[in-house]
Amino acid sequence: MALSRGRRRPEAMNYWPGFVDALSTLLLVLTFLLSVFVFAQYFLSRDVGGKDAALARLNRQIEELTAILSLEKGGKAETQQNLAALTATLESTRRERDALAAGAGAAAENLDAEKQLSARAQAQLDLLNQQIAALRRQLAAVQDALGAQEAKDKENQARIADLGSRLNIALAQKVQELARYRSDFFGRLREILGERADVKVVGDRFVLPSEVLFESGQASLTTEGKAAVDKIFVALSEVAKEIPPEIPWVLRVDGHTDKRPISSPQFKSNWDLSAGRAIAVVQYLLTKGFSPQHILAGAYGEFQPIDEGDSEDALRRNRRIELKITER
Repeated sequence: MALSRGRRRPEAMNYWPGFVDALSTLLLVLTFLLSVFVFAQYFLSRDVGGKDAALARLNRQIEELTAILSLEKGGKAETQQNLAALTATLESTRRERDALAAGAGAAAENLDAEKQLSARAQAQLDLLNQQIAALRRQLAAVQDALGAQEAKDKENQARIADLGSRLNIALAQKVQELARYRSDFFGRLREILGERADVKVVGDRFVLPSEVLFESGQASLTTEGKAAVDKIFVALSEVAKEIPPEIPWVLRVDGHTDKRPISSPQFKSNWDLSAGRAIAVVQYLLTKGFSPQHILAGAYGEFQPIDEGDSEDALRRNRRIELKITER
């Protein structure tokens, strides 16, 4: 019994200090995060305000420039209006002068009235004459300004017309020079390829059937196709050396197909096939050393046929590659 009385119950663990420490730490963290957020909002608001102020300044500058442009456009109209107003004032003044002169003549019948009115009428007449002289000077100045403006406009129009004429002449000369080099290219290409019935010159284009260059439904040059393009490159190289560097020219390689639809894993449409074939020719010419600044590829699909028929010969003629030397 004595032993049982001497035993004490173990004291319960006190968690409250640790809980208070955790809450204090959490409160400090929240306070720090809130401070960071407030500072971030402050700096963000300052940056946005600076950008808004800069945008407002730009808008004011645009409005000022617009107002200046409107004033310049309205200057000529305002000058013409001033001229009309001055002319009307001059005519009114003349009528008043004539009326005063007539009144002075009528007053000559009465000597006393004439003496009284003469000085006053003469003063008014002198004043009117001075006003008329001033109006005439203003009118002459306005007319001189209009004449100078009209002369300047005519001079500018003459310069523009002269520049346009010279530009058209220069362009025509360049086109003629380019046409001559194109003709030389066709002639040399004809000599190199020989008199083949399937290779033709149509207008300003050199037409090669797709069968000469590609297998059916494919866009990879065959061995025979590469040999034909090699010959084309020889003719192009000879002509390109003779074309002056100031003439902006390119060789257009255009792909065309017939109207029968195509759908394969490689080509989803005739557009894709015609583009792939044109690009294949361009890429092969680039590997031969042709300048990439003077070549481009085009694709027309089936939408530019040279034969509207449905026969096999018509379809074969529409499947083609066209070469054209043209201005850039």
